[in-house]
Amino acid sequence: MTKPPVDATSDKLPALVLAGGGSFGAVQIGMLRALVAHGLAPDLVVGSSVGAINGAYFAGAPNASGVAQIEAIWRELRRSEVFPIGWRGALGLLRRGFAVDPSGLRRLVERQLPYQTIEQAALPLHLVATDLLGGGTVRLSSGPVVEAVLASCAIPAAFPPVCIGQTYLIDGAVASNTPISVAVELGAKRVIVLQTGFACSLTAPPRGALASALHAITLLIAHQLVMELERYRD
Repeated sequence: MTKPPVDATSDKLPALVLAGGGSFGAVQIGMLRALVAHGLAPDLVVGSSVGAINGAYFAGAPNASGVAQIEAIWRELRRSEVFPIGWRGALGLLRRGFAVDPSGLRRLVERQLPYQTIEQAALPLHLVATDLLGGGTVRLSSGPVVEAVLASCAIPAAFPPVCIGQTYLIDGAVASNTPISVAVELGAKRVIVLQTGFACSLTAPPRGALASALHAITLLIAHQLVMELERYRD
């Protein structure tokens, strides 16, 4: 589960890398639709955080019909279904250490994914999470797909960590929001990144503590992406 051996023969092209980004993950559906219409046939899919959700859906049905189904899910989705915020959440954060019950997200994934294990996906699928204790990137390439998706989306303080094997896992975006390195380790020579965007070019400082904190995080994520692109430019 953690750090499986790399397949040295995996030199096919290309790899799709779906980045994290919360609700901004909806824009990846338009990207997938355009890529499929262009005739793209990826050899593997790597997803982190919300990119793990979209990646798992797409890997299960990597065609125009499958993308249309993902689009329908996003169009009908309401925040209250998977991320209810209110006084109960605040109490939960104080009592349990996390604000949101993950059962809503679990039901959504279980209801929509047409397969149970990662190995059953139509395309090779690799989901990225973060080791809560060590902080390293963990690649999930086998086992129950729902647990892997929940682990990759386990936003700290919002959702509880997910224990797979003997490792406690949290949101993949913490260690690798755009896991280009994972695709390269798997042998990919061409990587197509489906980014979710970020608000780095502001004309004035963000207002409020929360807005400032979120902006700082987006800057860190953007810097992480630039560094990975530079590292693997060849």
